[in-house]
Amino acid sequence: MTDHQIHTLSNGIKILFKYSPSPITHCCFVFNAGSRDELPGKEGLAHFIEHMLFKETERRSTNQILNRLELVGADLNAYTTKEYTCIHASLLNQHLERAIDLFEDILFHSTFPDDEMEKERGVILDEIASYQDQPEEAIQDDFEEYLFKGHPIGNNILGTADSVAGITQQDIHQFTLANNNTHQMVFAVYGNYDFKKLVKLADKYFGSVPENSSVKNRQQPAAVTAGIYSIQKPIAQTHCIVGGRAYPSAHQHKYGLLLLNNILGGMGMSNRLNLEIREKHGIAYTIESNYTSLTDTGIFSIYFGTDAGKADKALRLVHKELKKLRDNKLGEIQLKQAKDKFNGQIALAEESRMSLIISMAKSLMDFNHIDTLEDIFDKINVVTADDILKISNENFDNDRMITLLFEPK
Repeated sequence: MTDHQIHTLSNGIKILFKYSPSPITHCCFVFNAGSRDELPGKEGLAHFIEHMLFKETERRSTNQILNRLELVGADLNAYTTKEYTCIHASLLNQHLERAIDLFEDILFHSTFPDDEMEKERGVILDEIASYQDQPEEAIQDDFEEYLFKGHPIGNNILGTADSVAGITQQDIHQFTLANNNTHQMVFAVYGNYDFKKLVKLADKYFGSVPENSSVKNRQQPAAVTAGIYSIQKPIAQTHCIVGGRAYPSAHQHKYGLLLLNNILGGMGMSNRLNLEIREKHGIAYTIESNYTSLTDTGIFSIYFGTDAGKADKALRLVHKELKKLRDNKLGEIQLKQAKDKFNGQIALAEESRMSLIISMAKSLMDFNHIDTLEDIFDKINVVTADDILKISNENFDNDRMITLLFEPK
């Protein structure tokens, strides 16, 4: 039994609704255009467009855009990833039409004026500089550049100072035309509404958007060579990230790898990496692992920061934990405890309603299907110890992994 409703407008835009008795509505508009869709030399264009959506439209000034929802106490924001862009808002139920009206205006009627583009260049250049001042952030971007060398997935979402400086109005219009396929757009609402009335409201604003059936030509990244890389920086600690490519989002073992990642270095203080490296040896304040799935590949990584003199030991301990998972099958009790922990965390994460509705919208966009919480539990609960062993050996193979170190000068 589904816990949501879906309607497709005549132009292909999908309307997703999940009921909540709360007086607060969370809504988002997700479309399938991200940094991996940029042409060479245009790195940062998708993110630049996201920023410019909050500037002038055909009928609103920048101040009118910013005030449209803030004047009723709503929260409005947006972000760009490698594969999609999302605009989202949280507001009182009675103001939903305001949000829909604004979304339609900024998404489909932005004018991208030259003066605002120049201002935003400066803002984004400051954002790039800010990331470079945070080694724990910058190392992730640099790691992905090594992992997908020569492929758009490896490019920094923000772009570079040179690429951002060269973005033009024509670049924006060409990117929008090539990537804003209306059949790969989802408007999603989590709130207290009648679904038929919501569809009518969405059709009023989004129904007249011209249909766009542009087809993407996303190239699959070529094979990567394992290696160890070191970069000296004016920093106090050594920062390290080790990992490799992983399963894409439709892979049969995706949920097994999500479970394995949670065992190794996921949420909470009781994961293996934290217990071994922080609690037992006391040599890293932050240590964590992460698995991100994309449509045709994935990224698995382990990050830690520590004193320069302790980095080698910390890295050895990381590889020791990975070897344990490659060599030893989990016991029945260990596996059950891991599943119970992960299922509980997933259930609690549903309390973050904005994150949930965005995740549902993205799933609908990518797979034309949304798993219920019970479906997700079922996929986790069928994972076996043999599966975990197989997944460990396929994803934690040293011959496929890259290590990147930021070391103090």
